Amino acid sequence: MTDLQPAPETTGPSDEMLADVFQRGCTSRHALEAVTGRWGVLTVAGLRDGAVRFNALRRRIDGVSEKMLAQTLQGLERDGLVVREVRATIPPHVEYSLTDLGRVVADKLVDLIDVLEGAVPQVVAAQEAYDARSAR
Repeated sequence: MTDLQPAPETTGPSDEMLADVFQRGCTSRHALEAVTGRWGVLTVAGLRDGAVRFNALRRRIDGVSEKMLAQTLQGLERDGLVVREVRATIPPHVEYSLTDLGRVVADKLVDLIDVLEGAVPQVVAAQEAYDARSAR
């Protein structure tokens, strides 16, 4: 009589390596949340035209606090979308720019922004119709 050993499992990508944004712990979900968060879209889109110093970016993104912009940039840098470069000048200054991945993401976001900006009349009409129905 021989002992039957289970066949070794086939090697392949583990479930942890397969990206699925609909799964709670997926890295892609965390990156998506960083990019599409309240300030992420504006930050990535604001960097699309090239390297920008922190305060110039803050002025461009009306309403963002210094703290929120710093946190947003750190998250985007961690996810590989933004590069922070310290220039050795006196006084030193920091510039932020997009990585190759960040540029791809920015292009998609700007397309979305263009669609939404072009649809403002439709959005306003829909909001007014909704508000009129809800006021009853």
